[in-house]
Amino acid sequence: MSPRHRLVALTVVVLWGLNFLAIRYGLDYFPPFFLGALRFLVIAIPVVLFVPRPDVPTRWLVLYGVGFGTLQFAFLFLAMHLGMPTGLASLVLQSSAPFTVLLGALLLREKLSTRQVAGIAIAVTGMGLIVADRAGHGAATGVVPVLLTLAAGLGWAFGNLGSRLARAEQPMRLTLWMAVVPPIPMLLLSAVIEGPTTGWNLLAHSFGSEAGLKALGGLAYIVLLGTIAGSGLWTWLMARYPSSTVAPVSLMVPVVGIAASSLFLGEHPSALALVGAAVVITGCLAGMMQRAPKPAPSPGREPVVA
Repeated sequence: MSPRHRLVALTVVVLWGLNFLAIRYGLDYFPPFFLGALRFLVIAIPVVLFVPRPDVPTRWLVLYGVGFGTLQFAFLFLAMHLGMPTGLASLVLQSSAPFTVLLGALLLREKLSTRQVAGIAIAVTGMGLIVADRAGHGAATGVVPVLLTLAAGLGWAFGNLGSRLARAEQPMRLTLWMAVVPPIPMLLLSAVIEGPTTGWNLLAHSFGSEAGLKALGGLAYIVLLGTIAGSGLWTWLMARYPSSTVAPVSLMVPVVGIAASSLFLGEHPSALALVGAAVVITGCLAGMMQRAPKPAPSPGREPVVA
């Protein structure tokens, strides 16, 4: 990446790291699937009315929306609702990076350097330490939330491929229209699992409590900074560089996420979890230390999908 594009990537890292605080405030009040639907619904309505649809194949737009929107946040919000610590969630979710690299190699025929493979292997080892640490908390509150967060990372990886294959000339439009996909399936999940009126009743009374106001503030951050700004910049980068170059940058998000959760929520990861985090970040940095790749082909040229 060029120095300017590295700065853009670091901006996304900060925005997404703090986004986990906003998610925690939202989940302290709203049920997980309803919160997931709400975060995209408030974007989808004005987008459909005022934003022209991006000139990209529908299949890649749907893949982006289902992977990045529906699967990632359904699994992530459920994991955090079931007890996944905020800071560690920001770390385990970055499993999307090795998942993206693997899917890019398998489906897009992207070539990986030896350094990239080694970096991702180190990062995966670090995540294994996190899983081992959480196993000590039992299956229901320790292992299951970790597995759900890993599933969220896999969903994000498929979303990354969708955004890259779309080759959008205007990435922000693609990001905004991605938000049109998740609301209906998320609202259906909420109605079936959480109850058809539970979330809506909480929303109607949200201005009457401190927890409700914090949740609304968290929702505003998630929508404006986490989704529109952060995801828009991320899509812009994914359209210009191979996924194997951009995806490892997201492994730096936990640095912000863990620090913020410790400062504002009083979460204190165990020594083993911190060692695992350090190993993950080491793998991220190792994978980034390579010669900058050539820019991606001009928009409109689709890679061959195996």
